[in-house]
Amino acid sequence: LDLDTARKELEKFIPHVRNISDSSIRKMAGRDLVRFKQFKKQGIAVKFGRFTEKENIQIRKNVEEFLALTGIDSAEKLLFTSRYPEDKETISRLKVEHLFCEKLAEGIPRPWRLIYYRARKMFDSNNYKGRYTTEEKEKLKKYHAMHGNDWKKISEMMSRSNLSVAMKYSEIKSPVNYGPWSKEEVQKLMHAMEEVIRKRAEDEGSLSSSEKSNRDLLVDREKLLQKLPWSEIESKVGTRYWRQCKQKWTTILTNKMTKGQSLYRGTKGLQAKISIIKRLHEMKVEDANEVNWEELSNIIGDVPRGYVQARFYKLKVSCVPLWQKKTFSEIVDYLFKKTLPNLEEKL
Repeated sequence: LDLDTARKELEKFIPHVRNISDSSIRKMAGRDLVRFKQFKKQGIAVKFGRFTEKENIQIRKNVEEFLALTGIDSAEKLLFTSRYPEDKETISRLKVEHLFCEKLAEGIPRPWRLIYYRARKMFDSNNYKGRYTTEEKEKLKKYHAMHGNDWKKISEMMSRSNLSVAMKYSEIKSPVNYGPWSKEEVQKLMHAMEEVIRKRAEDEGSLSSSEKSNRDLLVDREKLLQKLPWSEIESKVGTRYWRQCKQKWTTILTNKMTKGQSLYRGTKGLQAKISIIKRLHEMKVEDANEVNWEELSNIIGDVPRGYVQARFYKLKVSCVPLWQKKTFSEIVDYLFKKTLPNLEEKL
């Protein structure tokens, strides 16, 4: 397909395709378009966002079957071939001969690139290595000064995953304040939020002439809550890293939506926890990505979905032993069987 035709074809499956580079369009036309059409015939839509437990299992199955087919002796060699220069030529040949791209993506309705990145994260022996030491943080600063944002090179030098070193550098690249937010910091955050939301509205052509000429801006609530460029917002605030900015923004929205009322303390707090656990158990979903968080937020009150997700996170961390090793459904079952009776008794 020529580039324009490929872009039009992909637009049927990916609404934001106009923002994707020409080189990525060419790759997707080869790796994804036929798969997307097959999924459409089955009534399955292309997915984005967090991978479900079912998809993670499918990736493991696809990788294990490819290893068995080719005789490559580890997932790390398959997905991080550059770490094994003596085997690189053989592994690369086997990948081409046995259609690695098609095999890895089998049964998963997502762009191949996202599946590949997810597989690399799952099978990277350098991932999940715990906290960075002070020495590692200093090394990371030094390596970034030498190599810029070449996270692949830096990750090899530090024996950490690409994603890990990139996210950690985001936290330590400037003096980060871990104390209470100052008025000046809150103002910077509010200005940053206004800038990115206004720019998005302008790009979408949804601003009225009066909104363009003054600071008043009417925005759908969803645009205040989802898919915001947090790294850009972090750089505008300057003294906080992106996760802090996201948490603070959720707190600000929660206070405005609830008019400052406390919804998660005392009797109200107990009732909210009970409602969250009961509704999650009734949903019978296998992964947090499948949860209707908007519905849950309405159970508690008029609050952002991020507020409810944060409450659930605290519940599992404080109540579920070894929660990191449990699936989402196992965590919910534990909360329902073990934690819920105690909460109801307290209430």
